[in-house]
Amino acid sequence: MSDEKPIEFKMTIDEPTSAGHYVNFANILHNPTEFVFDFGRIVPGRPDVKVHSRILTTPVHAKQFLKALSQNIGLYEQQFGAIPEYSPGQMPAPAAEPQTN
Repeated sequence: MSDEKPIEFKMTIDEPTSAGHYVNFANILHNPTEFVFDFGRIVPGRPDVKVHSRILTTPVHAKQFLKALSQNIGLYEQQFGAIPEYSPGQMPAPAAEPQTN
């Protein structure tokens, strides 16, 4: 076991990136050396998906992301209740895109 303390760092984000993108679709691809995450938006009545962001990362970072996401979903559900699960054909209509100022 190691008594190493986590490294602290300062995160910065530029104005266009801070606005973010609403997404309701994700696709994940992988090969032996990387994972590719595509995030996009499905619009009712249209057969296409517009991809807004593609993230490429290592398998190690993908696994760290999975752990962090799982921990955060657990915290969310403790505070707000269980997140419902839907099969693809049962998904509710996407919410309107969030407003940004």
